[in-house]
Formats: sequence, C-alpha cells, structure tokens
Amino acid sequence: MLRIAVLREKHADESRVAATPETTRKMLEMGLKVVIEKDAGLAAHFSNDAYKDAGAELAKDATTALKIANVVLTVQGPLMPDDKAEELSAFPEGCHLIGMLNPLINLHTIPLYAKQGVNAFSIELVPRITRAQTMDVLSSQSNLAGYRAVIEAAAEYSHVFPMMMTAAGTIPPTRVLVLGAGVAGLQAIATARRLGAVVSAFDVRKAAKEQVESLGATFVEVESIEDSETKGGYAKETTKQYQKLQAEKIHEHVKKNDIVITTALIPGKPSPILITEAMVKDMKPGSVIVDLAAVAGGNCALTEPGKVIIKHQVKIIAHTNTLRRIATDASELYARNILSFLKLLLDSSGTKLQINREDEIISSTLLTYGGKIIHNTFKN
Repeated sequence: MLRIAVLREKHADESRVAATPETTRKMLEMGLKVVIEKDAGLAAHFSNDAYKDAGAELAKDATTALKIANVVLTVQGPLMPDDKAEELSAFPEGCHLIGMLNPLINLHTIPLYAKQGVNAFSIELVPRITRAQTMDVLSSQSNLAGYRAVIEAAAEYSHVFPMMMTAAGTIPPTRVLVLGAGVAGLQAIATARRLGAVVSAFDVRKAAKEQVESLGATFVEVESIEDSETKGGYAKETTKQYQKLQAEKIHEHVKKNDIVITTALIPGKPSPILITEAMVKDMKPGSVIVDLAAVAGGNCALTEPGKVIIKHQVKIIAHTNTLRRIATDASELYARNILSFLKLLLDSSGTKLQINREDEIISSTLLTYGGKIIHNTFKN
C-alpha cells in the first residue's frame, strides 16, 4: 500500500500544512495510507483528533512519519543540513517529495535532494496550462495573499475605505493603488473595491488593462510600445527606457493615493524596485504601503522584509509570508492543489506510483530523480 507522510512545517515563518482532514479522507478513500506528523495542522487550526477522525495515523515526530514513506507532502520543504533541526537525512531513498521548494532561490538544495536519493517535485513550477489549473499553487495562494494585503492595509490605515455621508459631514473614500495586476493584484483590486475604495492599478503587461477595468478600477498606463509579458503569462524585466517612464508614472500616482499595494515579482530574481524613497517622501502622512514582494527583497526601496516600519510618516508593511496569517484557508486550497498533483503521479488503479516523465506537468516540476538532477533549468 502506498504510504503518504505529511510533515509539520518547521520553518519559523510557516503556519500552513500540506494536507487537511478533508484531503486526508480523500487519500484514504483512494486506498492510500496516510501518516500525519503530530501537531502538523495545529498552526492552521486542524487538530490531531480531526486527522484521526479522518482515518489517518499520527506519528510522534518527522522521523517516525518518514519511515517507509513513498510520498512526502510539505509546504516549504524539509529543513536542510545547515539547520540544527535538519530533516532531509531522515528521508528514505527513492521517496517522492512534493512541496513549494523554491529552487530558483534555494539552488543549493537541489544537489542535496539528489544525494539523498529523493525524487523532488517543486509544485510551484506547474505550467500555466488548462490541465494544470487545479494544481496551480501560485494562483491559489496569491489569490488569498491579495485579499489579505487589503485587510492588512485597512487595519493599519487610520481612515475608513468607503465614502460616508453623515450629519457631521462627508468622509471621502480611500484611494488605493495596486502595482502588479497578476492573481494577487487582481484580488487586491476586487477586495478594495468591495470595501468601497477608489482603486487604480498598474502593470507592465498590456493584457492586464482589460482585467483591471473589468473589476471597476482605473488602469495606469505607461505610453510605450513595449509589452513585458512572457509566453507563460508572467511579467518579465523591462528596458531602461521603459523603467524611466514607468517610474515617472508611478511617482505621479503614488502621491495621489492613500494606500499602495505592491505585488511585482520576477521568478528567481530580486523584486524590482517600483517605489523609491523620494516617492515615499511625497506620500501623504499616514499613508500605508503593503509590500507583498518582500519575500524577494520588496518593491519599495525602504522595505525591511519581515518588519512593519514607519518611514517619512508612511507605514510600510513587509510580511515575508502573508499566507501564514490566513493559514486555514491557504492550507485548504494548497492541500487540494497537492492532492490533484498527487493523482497525476499514480497509475490507473490510483494506488501505485507511475511517474511519466514525458508528461509536461511532471517534467516541469521534477527536479531530481534516481539520484540525479534532471530538470533542464538546473542541470550542470
């Protein structure tokens, strides 16, 4: 019987879990055996009893959970040998690891997976194709991050969002600028609009204009023939000339807005600086910046990743893992993504592994196999 191990996340900034009682029950119904490390779901408010009631076996620690495990499900991946609470050495040779392993940043971990004999799948590398939509962790997680960014901003901003007409006078609506209209940005726009704010948004991808306007926001456009979108639908780096025009346009709009939410990330590279210190100085006192790109350095020049600071009377919120602050729903969606991906690795009976390395989704996510680095991006 195929044995699935679900580990408790040991990274200090992580509260999510890779399987919920719901997905655990579904795996058991498929004929799989599921072992959950004790307290794996507590930070996301899933109790040990909930997993037991779903039919899972509880293991006292990661080492016990990993014994004879065929598949290991994680969020951020195991702790590596340079950490005193290292987990990788307990992974059985030939086991399959599924998680958001962030290989473009954590390049040093890939040879370690190969050396340990772990077949490592980095699920955030799932291609953006129709067949993979149910496995798209970047979309499911970014969607929630965009929502949470607006909630964070609303909690820190000392004004209400909607226009209010009262006997004591009229309160004008809050003005929100969203930089980056990908999945997170579009959800931020929708959430801010629902709260009654006047919203505008900027994106280097021209295709984003229609999406932004469909949500009732104003699209901030840089006059240029350049379109900075990859074939996969992601933003790519822009030319120096475009960046100059972009900076001028953003500066103009940052001064007019009360809240700025930044979401611009370039896979495998530091976040582009969209808001300079000069722009922050020109913002209204009491304004708020929520930097969702803080995990890769941040879109604001003054961002201090992992901190909430005040500079030039502007509050800059830079949580490096916003999703840990909404861990229950984030885990629910992530676990469903993982389950959908796991089904792709099984044979027609649904109980045995059958890794088809010719499959586009599998080849895009499989970093190491049989003790070797096989992903084209990371081969020596």
